[in-house]
Amino acid sequence: MKTVQNTHKNLIVLDMAGTTVADGGLVEQAFTAAAERLGEDPATMIDYVRATMGESKISVFRHLFGGDEQRAQQANVAFEEAYGELVAAGRIAPVPGAAEAVAALKEQGRTVALTTGFARVTQDAILDALGWRDLVDLTLCPADAGGRGRPYPDMVLAAFLRTGAVDDVRQVVVAGDTSYDMLSGVRSGAGIVAGVLTGAHDEPALKEHGATHVLSSVAELPALIGEYEA
Repeated sequence: MKTVQNTHKNLIVLDMAGTTVADGGLVEQAFTAAAERLGEDPATMIDYVRATMGESKISVFRHLFGGDEQRAQQANVAFEEAYGELVAAGRIAPVPGAAEAVAALKEQGRTVALTTGFARVTQDAILDALGWRDLVDLTLCPADAGGRGRPYPDMVLAAFLRTGAVDDVRQVVVAGDTSYDMLSGVRSGAGIVAGVLTGAHDEPALKEHGATHVLSSVAELPALIGEYEA
């Protein structure tokens, strides 16, 4: 009985921007706006921003400002404000098929969580803009998992602990569009770590950082899980 149970992937942890949410490069736009509001040159920062997509935004700013906590906090607030303005202006949409994929997974009796590198205020703004407040069982930002975002496994493990949906981390599925999503999935011990090609990073980068599968979109995830279990 136990062997059968362990093949079932009943906790699905999905990234938001780039994976389930199509934001059309808004992260870069908001970083640019934040840098300019602080009188900084965004061109000197953008390569690092792209490389660390998926990471907790405050961690990115701490690196960019050499550990100057006050400056990092100012930049983070400016970033969250800029991103929130873009969201409010209707600049985000669901990745095609994402909401339907979540609905299909839930109909199969699976628990679904959405995670992000954004602060809670921005995560909530996105959920409200898309009408997704009741879409999933749990939403997590870095602060909800003790403050460490990706590439740490903390948000995946927080979902594991909070939902009690599965009894083994190998029954967890993690899906995301960045190298850091893949790393956090691998480090959490998830049985499937699926990269999607709707966001920041390409197939070689996703595979290099531990993707067990690479999909063109999260819309393909229910079928992948079904095949895996079969």
